[in-house]
Amino acid sequence: RSEGQSVSRSRVGRTLCAPGGGRFPRGSVMSRPKRPRVEAPPASPDTLLDLTARIVAENIPFQRIEERYDRIPEPVQRRIIYWSFPRDEREICMYSSLSKVLPIPVNETQNLSFFKGLKLLEYGSVDNVLQVGFHLSGIVSNCRLPQTSSLPPPYHPEPDKKYKVSVSFDRCKITSVTCSCDTKDIFWCEHVVALSLYRIRNADSVRLRVPISETLLQMDRQQLQKFVQYLISEHHTEVLPTAQKLADEILQQKSSINQIPGAPDPTAGASADDDHTWHLDEEQVCEQVKSYLSQGSYYNANKQLNSLFAKVREMLRARDSNGARMLTLITEQFLSDPRLILWKQQGTPMSDKCRQLWDQLGALWVGIVLNPHCSLAEKLHWKKLLEKWAKVDVCPLEDPDFRQPPLIHRVSDVTAGNHSSDSSSDDEVAAAERHRLRPNRRRTWSQSHQRQNAIIPRTIFQRALDAVGLSWDNMHLKNILSCDSYCSHVPDSALLSGSFNSLGQPLWHEPLPVCAARVDSLRSHGHQAAALRLAVAVVRTMKQQQLTAQRQWQETQTYHQPERPIVTRSPKCNGDQQACTSKCRYGAHSRYYDYRYCKQRFADCQCRMQCPSRCYESHHRLAPTPCPPNCNLKLVAKEKRPCENETPCSSKECASAMWADSWIGHPFDPIGCLFDNLAEASLVHDDQSPRAPSYFDPVGCEETISNVPPKYQHVPVVGSRDRSETYLTLAVEGALIGLGQQRIMPPGLYAQEKACKQEDRLIAKLQEMEMDNCLISVLRRQAIVLLEGGPSSGLGFGIHPESIPMHTFARFMFHSLLNYYPDLAYEVGLRAMRLPILEDQEDSDDPLNGVLSSYPRWFTLGHIETQQCALASTMLSAAKGEVMRLRTVLESAQRNIHSSSHLFKLAQDAFRYATPENGQGHPTLLSVSFELGLQVMRMTLSSLNWRRREMVRWLVTCATEVGVEALVSIMQNWHQLFTPAEATGPVATTIMSQTTIMRMNLSFTQQEELSACARTLALQCTSKDPPNCALNALTLCENDALSFETAYQIVIDAASLIMTSSQLFTIARYMEHRGYPTRAYKLAILAMKKVHLAYNQDTHPAINDVHWACALSHSLGKAELSNMIPLLVKNVQCATVLSDILRRCSITAPGIPCPHTNTDSHKHHHGHHGHHGHHSHHHGSHRNPISCRSSLKPLPYDRLPLRQLLDAAVTAYVNTTHSRLTNISPRHYGDFIEFLEKARDTFILAQDGHAQFAQLVENMKLAYKGKKKLMFLVKERFG
Repeated sequence: RSEGQSVSRSRVGRTLCAPGGGRFPRGSVMSRPKRPRVEAPPASPDTLLDLTARIVAENIPFQRIEERYDRIPEPVQRRIIYWSFPRDEREICMYSSLSKVLPIPVNETQNLSFFKGLKLLEYGSVDNVLQVGFHLSGIVSNCRLPQTSSLPPPYHPEPDKKYKVSVSFDRCKITSVTCSCDTKDIFWCEHVVALSLYRIRNADSVRLRVPISETLLQMDRQQLQKFVQYLISEHHTEVLPTAQKLADEILQQKSSINQIPGAPDPTAGASADDDHTWHLDEEQVCEQVKSYLSQGSYYNANKQLNSLFAKVREMLRARDSNGARMLTLITEQFLSDPRLILWKQQGTPMSDKCRQLWDQLGALWVGIVLNPHCSLAEKLHWKKLLEKWAKVDVCPLEDPDFRQPPLIHRVSDVTAGNHSSDSSSDDEVAAAERHRLRPNRRRTWSQSHQRQNAIIPRTIFQRALDAVGLSWDNMHLKNILSCDSYCSHVPDSALLSGSFNSLGQPLWHEPLPVCAARVDSLRSHGHQAAALRLAVAVVRTMKQQQLTAQRQWQETQTYHQPERPIVTRSPKCNGDQQACTSKCRYGAHSRYYDYRYCKQRFADCQCRMQCPSRCYESHHRLAPTPCPPNCNLKLVAKEKRPCENETPCSSKECASAMWADSWIGHPFDPIGCLFDNLAEASLVHDDQSPRAPSYFDPVGCEETISNVPPKYQHVPVVGSRDRSETYLTLAVEGALIGLGQQRIMPPGLYAQEKACKQEDRLIAKLQEMEMDNCLISVLRRQAIVLLEGGPSSGLGFGIHPESIPMHTFARFMFHSLLNYYPDLAYEVGLRAMRLPILEDQEDSDDPLNGVLSSYPRWFTLGHIETQQCALASTMLSAAKGEVMRLRTVLESAQRNIHSSSHLFKLAQDAFRYATPENGQGHPTLLSVSFELGLQVMRMTLSSLNWRRREMVRWLVTCATEVGVEALVSIMQNWHQLFTPAEATGPVATTIMSQTTIMRMNLSFTQQEELSACARTLALQCTSKDPPNCALNALTLCENDALSFETAYQIVIDAASLIMTSSQLFTIARYMEHRGYPTRAYKLAILAMKKVHLAYNQDTHPAINDVHWACALSHSLGKAELSNMIPLLVKNVQCATVLSDILRRCSITAPGIPCPHTNTDSHKHHHGHHGHHGHHSHHHGSHRNPISCRSSLKPLPYDRLPLRQLLDAAVTAYVNTTHSRLTNISPRHYGDFIEFLEKARDTFILAQDGHAQFAQLVENMKLAYKGKKKLMFLVKERFG
């Protein structure tokens, strides 16, 4: 039998693996149509030589074989050499392409080196392949690639380029590669890939030779001399200098070459003492990472770095030592990032995307040091390396939001123990504790650091250093990992030991982040089965601890029921279905989750509402929980290392440590890790497309996320005694327990946003599932347990003021349970509506209110309130046909939503649901929307809100849809909802508009009712705020004489006190337009008393009002004009204004309208109510009868009243002339000459005007003779 036949039979059906887990048929870049299956001939068994050679070639260095045996037969050598080359194309793929965590687009797939090399192989571009010992060489060309290649730019193969490729290998690993191309990348080029794949697929056709040293042994002296001479002759330009040098050294007896027996052979395999690893170009790794980091936070750089992290995990999963080696190189480059120094010097926080990369880096190191098969020497090596990195000055901290506390806080930590708690009230102690500890609240694995150690900053590598001390030697843990059927057959003792649940199934008590880190490490290192078993045990432990916590809470309630203090119910909390929102007023309890301590202080908890006791405080105040001596999981406070006894943990206190950490928002994402591990085991077999795992924080990769939801099936847990228990139900239940855990808001921006993102990502994965009866039963059970829970539940009876709300989680639960258990769904939704940190705030949108002044800043408060509003909107939409539930949801929203903007958004949503475009409306929901709008008006009446105008307009629209009663109601109770200006403006004016009346199709009686309410409102508002309400009030009352006169008198009374001239002029113009010139004149006189125009204010906005007032007086008669001119002369010093009025009044006789440009009037008219700006003024249509009997001759300039106006104009010109000459510049000379011409035109109206103007010019020449050019222009123009 030939060797080739054996090889071909052994490789039948080999497939090609794509990066990310997909598999493609051999010979194709992407999947192709399946060919008809051809029956293979019956295969004979491999020979004993082949079987042993395969094992030896993979595990034993060839050097060891040579050392052991003096002579190795050539057939044996050939078979060992043959099987020493890698046999799996997935390994070639791993080193020739970046890992893609998410599905790869086709165009990007074809750009990967692996697929380029596959193309070259398919088109026959590999030639002259020769294997000499453990060395493979060949020539790869691009000339045979067709020009119509589907490879996209920038890949353009050169037609005549050939590349020399050589590969060294040993024990089924490629240890070095060389190619003559100029490609510089972390991974192998396409030419190396093509040659390697050619060797794998065509192993029987490759020329195979034993190592060159074995061939040389077979030659005699003459053959050796000929061999050397021919070699030199063939490559004399390259080899001759080296050959001569070696010859000279060999001829010298004492040369270094002659001191060493034998000679090196590059084809004989690697040395047995060398590191047996795949070839990885360390220099290129460093260069590429440095390049990516230098690009900053650009999309492509983060994408490439994330792919490198995924590549590390891929290598770990393949149990390749290069994974840790590559991560070491990446870490060193990260620490060399120059931005770290810059950020530290400037005191600025690290960018979010960069911080996410550091978090992944720290999590990867935890997975590496937690490798269950890691030797002690390797652990010590990693520990030394991590400690060195942690000491680097710019090494990022574990807590990105950590700030060193002021000295006074550190001093108070030392002195706090010396003060007696009896010296002050408990409330004062609680407040002091909160103030002292809040600036330094941080999260660690155990949350049990000593107080003096709490301010010591931990670096990003500290968790990995902690993980170095974790052991896998516990026998209980070993049994969990190794066997599916491991259980206890004695249920009673199982309950006492704490290592098994009531069904005898194993549990694992350890802080959940540590458990998740173990699971992730097992999964990352390719131990999927063990990771799955541990994940099952951890979720079972979570369920057991949840039930234990609930039972202890209920026992506490029962035990202390008689001692409960009498408290009063808040007025807002009436109703049987209300959700308890109260927070514990006692903040200095010594434990947060320890029920024994809770009992001692139960009577001191003063709750604002009647609900069970809430005795807890922030989890950052946890003291170390005592563990028994035989506990193998307790963490030493100073070193944070676990003790390693073999006895399983049986302490309830130690078991409850699982609840000490906040799981959602933890850097390891423990809930997401457990969910992914269990859900992956439930995937349908034909749905193996790669998904984004929990450890991958998608930095800018949203575009490539697959829109196809995964398909799951129920797979029973192997060895489970519960028939309803599947991997999918455990995944969902673990996720629900984690999402429902009561957790304190972390203090910094990054930590808060990370918690939000993890929660949203996990809920999105749950929403992708099809909820069948099994999963619905899990949701129902968890909902009941969480609602009845104590301090461990975020949906329990009472929560800490700083507890993260459950709005997003409750919205998911509500959607899922609504069609199956509606009562339970509403109970969950109503309970989650609370937001106790804002309980004492009237409106969280008001910038003048000190929102959260006594708490750390909630950077994500806006997001939280948005989710709260979305939850309420969802419940309102679902309950639109049920009156009682609508009322309950309304009360809950009014009680718990403290943001006027979000309450307004909720009212708008309810209005939209109640008035669909196509379909029947919902009157009850419309009423709910109206009530919400009323509350928004009350909340924003005395606070600032930039959307107030929109809110007012919307409420009028909503009331219009509700009916006449709603419109009457808001007008009668306007003082509770609107300001006077709003009530008379957008409210009453809109209601009384013709559009509204026609739209509502009102009867005459209804119109009269609305009109009466509007007039009453107008008079009330005008009395309160005449300046802003007068004009609208007069408009509303103009159809009722008594009301109109009343409003007018209110304006007259307020005119001299609080109204401005522009407001009075606006009302006066309105009066003239309505046909009341006498009233308009009276208001114009009052307005003129408030006008003041200086000599240089020739563009003042009141000028047109002054012109209008004088024109009105002139049109009414000489007496009215005589009363107006003294006020004009007194308050106006602008010469041009006075001269213009003088000319207009002299054109026509009093009682006849003088020329007045309406366009100018409109242009410069500035009233408070723009909708009356369209009024034109027809002075001639409203003449006073008295003025009609006056003379029709124009008024002379030399008699009153115009004489007084003329004198004032002349005086103003004189004063203005001297004022302008004081600071005149040459570029204004032309304007000044024009000004003098206007002045001369006014001067000549007087009897001695020529003399006065001549005297003015002479005075100018004497006083300003230094301005020669100006005086020349004056003399030239005026003599």
